Amino acid sequence: MSFDASRVRAALPGRRVEYYESIDSTMTAAAGLGKNAIVVAEEQTKGQGRHGHGWHSEKAAGLYFTMVLQPRIALDELPVVTLALGLATQEAIAQVAGVNPDLRWPNDLLIGSRKCGGILTQLHEERVLAGIGINVNHTKFPNDIATIATSLRIATGQSAQREELLCAIATGVDRMIALLEEQGPPPILSLFTAQSSYVRGRKVNVDLPGGVLSGTTAGLTRDGYLLVDGDDGRRHIILAGGVRPAE
Repeated sequence: MSFDASRVRAALPGRRVEYYESIDSTMTAAAGLGKNAIVVAEEQTKGQGRHGHGWHSEKAAGLYFTMVLQPRIALDELPVVTLALGLATQEAIAQVAGVNPDLRWPNDLLIGSRKCGGILTQLHEERVLAGIGINVNHTKFPNDIATIATSLRIATGQSAQREELLCAIATGVDRMIALLEEQGPPPILSLFTAQSSYVRGRKVNVDLPGGVLSGTTAGLTRDGYLLVDGDDGRRHIILAGGVRPAE
């Protein structure tokens, strides 16, 4: 079923909602828009993931959108915005689809060991572009990601309303960003720690430019970065890198 953008506009009257049947990337389109805009697409031909990876964007199956945000926060708090977005998305998925994903620092949503969603944030001038992709009603995936990806439909056996999910995420993002603006990072960091099995006590491998770091997660810094107690006996601050469970 095609995405009903008019339903979203009616539910979110304070936002500008741009809808595309097909687009290269919602992130690209959102770069030219102002605060409170949402760009949503039925299909992305060049969906963006972290570290230059693509995002599989099957037509009419997933939810692919970018929100334009302008939070009143210090620049050093920007990494916490990604965590706030993850919390809002996790809560919305639980509300709409009845399944509660795990949060893998900094931006992945997992059901079991498989990825069902991802978040990409980019600072553009004075705005934050928050790209969110969720595998909603996919029934299968390409061979190269079939063992690591899942969807809400595969996990629950039922289809989900993408319009309802988008509205729930947007409402949750507003609430989480307001919390960050009013109280700073501590409540977001506390909530993320509570909702993620990856933040503390998890044996992980972290893909870094210089190689793979093996160790155990040890919490978050005030800036939202991940602490890992390495097998080398040192504590490391992970600013960026692919975190995965140790075999």
